Amino acid sequence: MKPYYDVVIMGGGPGGSTLAALLMKQGGLSVAVMEKEHFPREHIGESFAHPLIPVLEESGALNKVLASDCWVKKFGGIFQWRGEDPHVAYFDHVNTVRDGVHRWAMHVNRSEFDKILLDHAADVGAEVFEGASVTKCELLPDGTGREVTLKDGRTVRAGWFVDASGRRNSIVTNKKRDWLSGYRNIAIWQHYLGGKTTQSLPGDWNIFRDKDISPIGCFAFRDGWAWYIPVPKVINGERVVTHSIGIVTDPAILKRPDCDFTDPELFLRTVKEVPKLRELIQDVRAVDPERMLTATNYSMINDRFANLDERWVLLGDASYFVDPLFSSGVAFATNQAVATATLLGQTASGDVPEQDVRGMWRDYDSEWHGMAATFALSIDQWYYAIGSDNPDSVYWNSRGKAGSLGLTTDQTFHALLNTAFTPDLLQVLSDGEGVDGLDIDGPFMTAYAEANSLNLGPDAKVRLAAGVTVTSGLGLDVPGFKAAVPPIPELMSEEEQKAAATYWSDPVRYADITPSSLGRTLPCHRFFFQNDPDGPQVRGIDTWDGAAEIAKRLNNGPVGWQELIGSLDNAGQRFVRRLLHAGMLDLGGAGVAA
Repeated sequence: MKPYYDVVIMGGGPGGSTLAALLMKQGGLSVAVMEKEHFPREHIGESFAHPLIPVLEESGALNKVLASDCWVKKFGGIFQWRGEDPHVAYFDHVNTVRDGVHRWAMHVNRSEFDKILLDHAADVGAEVFEGASVTKCELLPDGTGREVTLKDGRTVRAGWFVDASGRRNSIVTNKKRDWLSGYRNIAIWQHYLGGKTTQSLPGDWNIFRDKDISPIGCFAFRDGWAWYIPVPKVINGERVVTHSIGIVTDPAILKRPDCDFTDPELFLRTVKEVPKLRELIQDVRAVDPERMLTATNYSMINDRFANLDERWVLLGDASYFVDPLFSSGVAFATNQAVATATLLGQTASGDVPEQDVRGMWRDYDSEWHGMAATFALSIDQWYYAIGSDNPDSVYWNSRGKAGSLGLTTDQTFHALLNTAFTPDLLQVLSDGEGVDGLDIDGPFMTAYAEANSLNLGPDAKVRLAAGVTVTSGLGLDVPGFKAAVPPIPELMSEEEQKAAATYWSDPVRYADITPSSLGRTLPCHRFFFQNDPDGPQVRGIDTWDGAAEIAKRLNNGPVGWQELIGSLDNAGQRFVRRLLHAGMLDLGGAGVAA
């Protein structure tokens, strides 16, 4: 272990190991990964969302994963929540149906998968130390880095410190994490032999059966929901496909009579009665019949994800975790790793003006907070809709409490599955106050509808409000999912959409057909109040939101509201409404009409 590294990463899970590999690919920085355990090790989270795949391709690890036997290709999900027929969807369902090319992810044996990624980080030049538990991390007196202390007493200095250690209170913030949603969960699971594949379920609704392509199975019951995931494992020296069967419930329910699902026999009896799931598992037998695995404390968040002056970044579950419902955790963590690699590379290069560097650090913090908050609100909405159909359920009625949401689960299903809600709506949802300003029990989609229906009268004219300053520079591309068609499709040309489809047909072969997310920054304009540069800010990406042209027109205003809105595409209209909600537009005395 050297006395100094440019970057020290605490935690060698998918987020930390992917960041290490990406930093080595960028070049120019020395990297050490401190992992307290020795891999391989058991871990929760065996099924992933499709934004993970392009990151593995970017880091160089995808070929190694594909060459292993630890994975099963995953194409979407079957979600049995209510009624006779489940909700079903492919990943990026609309585009998959349109262009016929499946976006895909993986079900994996996590112990093997995580070891492949950590070994890959070492293979490409990062220094990996297993059994190295970090106990302290302090800012150096001169502010040039941090001193990292290990449990065995060794110390190492780091130019930058990244906490990718998982769901624990951060060693650098020295604060307890907040609950992101009002509910508490516990997951209980085990692996079983003898199960049938989820895609074999009968019914015209099953879009996965004809091609025999694997989805995740999620099945609601009175006291929570159950997952069903194919997991290749080595049992008695032989590779076999087991199924991970898990229950997510409220810890309080375990104290009720006949509800202690940590009892292996009771657990199995319970899941064998869950609708649809019971058709797949009548003949299963546990790999380890004597124990159940558990994990608690879902849906928590740290108040800050990054601090330029204190030289630290939080990554993956160390920053936030929303809910296991749509398998988003590892996809979020690895895409955060892309943003972190870009952030550190741009900062260390010395080629970027300080104003832009500070703007990008703010982007990392605010935009990923936005991803967390909007996704949590979306999950709450989903839970609320299920709860309304299960009035006697302790589990479902302790989640997503709100008034009438006015929308069905179908209307949010595809967006939730694709983890695609935009963080830009955070500004609207919180009145510029960030996560602390969100009513977590409130309905996300109602707020979304209100934000998009808010308008000024036909004669209203607007310009920038007094004291609002606009600066131009570079912004961080968050979340920057590679080969993804954006929520507003017209932001991507037909040619680019075809390239994305080609990419998904073989991400290794066609790696260069779509732009890389690594190292990517975008021209942007930032709007803020001059007397409060650290206060509310509305950032617009020039190529997405038309922010440069909007800034010019508002500076030269006043301009008619209807004229302005009518001349913009959907992205531009959303951006102007964000300025309106943030109080950055002078309304000239005009009233606001919904």
